[in-house]
Amino acid sequence: MAARILVADDDPEILAAVRAYLAGHGFSILLAANGSDARLLAAESKPDLLLADADMPGLDGQALCRVLKKDPSTRAIPVVLMSGRFTGDADVVSGLEGGADDYLLKPFAMKVLLARLRAVLRRFDLKPAAEKKLRAAGIVLDPASREVRVKGKPVALTRKEFDLLALLIEKTGRVLTPAFLLEAVWGYDPAQYNDPHTVETHVSQLRRKVGAKRITNLPGCGYKFTP
Repeated sequence: MAARILVADDDPEILAAVRAYLAGHGFSILLAANGSDARLLAAESKPDLLLADADMPGLDGQALCRVLKKDPSTRAIPVVLMSGRFTGDADVVSGLEGGADDYLLKPFAMKVLLARLRAVLRRFDLKPAAEKKLRAAGIVLDPASREVRVKGKPVALTRKEFDLLALLIEKTGRVLTPAFLLEAVWGYDPAQYNDPHTVETHVSQLRRKVGAKRITNLPGCGYKFTP
């Protein structure tokens, strides 16, 4: 079946252009003229990916992304943000750290948009490296259901937090550099994006949720899981 993409933008010309191009390349397209409508459509239709403008009246793309990532029913939907206004490095970093899986700057070539969306969809189609439950230091991580329990209690993790924790546990005792984690978990090319703050933020959230002593930060080197 064709991947279904929800496109949210308050500019009708962009909506029309993106719909025509992506539909012409085999995608099924849903449209929303604002963030509020996109939120409802995402919850109802469960698209394979959300492409949202970061700058919309009311619920903008960044806020929409944060809302969806906090909701267990929509947390797994990959989000790609785009913007012609919020184009600085700080804007991109803020979007990525807010849960976005990619960030595009307008104007962009449609073939670049297509390639970036396909890349995100490929990453989300990949099965977790672990087939069986991972157990370590009182943590039980189930790749099949994408559920995590700490000392028997369920812990809500975002997709990136789950994938990051799974990798750290699989590589227990090994020091993983931020560049390696950005490539393995986020799918970024370190030559193009190598901001360690993205990893630092997610590790900090993980340490708060599963216990600070379990994940060790070695300044200047990286992170490791300690059983």
